[in-house]
Amino acid sequence: MNISLIVTLAIQVLASMAALTVPVLAPAASQDIGLSATLVGVFMAIVYAAAMFSSLASGGLIARYGAIRTSQLCLLSCGVGLACVAVGQVGAMVLSAVLIGLGYGPVTPASSHILARTTPAHRMGLIFSLKQTGVPLGGVMAGLLIPGLVLLWQWQGAALVAGLACLVVAALAQPIRADFDADRSPAHRLGIGGVFRPLQMVFEHRRIRNLALCTFFLSAMQLCLTSYLVTYLTGSYGVALVTAGLVHAASQTAGAVGRLLWGWVADRSRAPDLVLALLAFAMAGASLLTALFRPDWPLAIVIVVSMVFGGTAIGWNGVYLAQVAQLAPKGMAGQMTGGTLFFTYFGVVLGPPAFAGLVSATDSMAAGFAGIGVVILAVGCVLLYVRQAEKRAA
Repeated sequence: MNISLIVTLAIQVLASMAALTVPVLAPAASQDIGLSATLVGVFMAIVYAAAMFSSLASGGLIARYGAIRTSQLCLLSCGVGLACVAVGQVGAMVLSAVLIGLGYGPVTPASSHILARTTPAHRMGLIFSLKQTGVPLGGVMAGLLIPGLVLLWQWQGAALVAGLACLVVAALAQPIRADFDADRSPAHRLGIGGVFRPLQMVFEHRRIRNLALCTFFLSAMQLCLTSYLVTYLTGSYGVALVTAGLVHAASQTAGAVGRLLWGWVADRSRAPDLVLALLAFAMAGASLLTALFRPDWPLAIVIVVSMVFGGTAIGWNGVYLAQVAQLAPKGMAGQMTGGTLFFTYFGVVLGPPAFAGLVSATDSMAAGFAGIGVVILAVGCVLLYVRQAEKRAA
């Protein structure tokens, strides 16, 4: 495993853990803060709203400061954001979400910039999928470590430990900064016009635009799973927080394995659009099954369904990011990735609050999983139709 992959993977793991710490803390923290645990969806929406715009700005930051320095600043922002969580007040929670989102947004464009320079074209799918396993691995760390830290030092202490971990990894990245940021241009000017240039680039490229629009829906599904699974299992299914955390970790682990598998399949089949369509059907089915969970269901079945759900709803990202990097003009992978992530994060912003609204209207979290499952089933059908139309046009 080369050093570029190790570094980008470690940074992605910590950024992901930072973003997913609050959903795992929600059942323990909600009473102290005076908010419903279901409002974790609103928290995640704020996180990704901030990430939408920081991802657009990532191209300029990478050009001026370098990908590693940008990543260090991201981890610093996430660490301070988690410290704000420990304050335990509504205003501090909003500030926390903004800071975590600002830190989360540029991490993937920065890693794409590094990997696009160091990865052979025929290994793009696998290497980018390997790096993207950092997202579910961060979720695994949150699911395994945070509940235990809550038992040791309460939920406030758990948030502070997670924030400290972000700062430690940022510091550990410093020794390799000179080599990896050698292509930076300190004279590069940052401005509002440059922030929105990646969006224009995406719309000018039909295939990248189609990928970006696809991820709007897939990311909504992914965040509904990661944001609500623990709360759903503790509330509707009736297991303890630690058990729900273990199921959450199993789901995230399956997502990590899925990212590797689907990246390999996309490389071998040379049909990433078909892979994405089939993944949409699979995650829709898993979501509909999740909506059927009852307290008398065996835990083993719940774990299996959750792992299938995670393996598909979390496993698609590497296929998409590798395609963007391959289709992007030389040296523009970071900017193109930042532009497409605007749509990806927009799906995340709208998805969890829509899920929360449906739960509130029906007084059933199962209805939320059923609703998003039906939407993604329709998306799978559209993806297949578009693929067939493009084949006929060719």
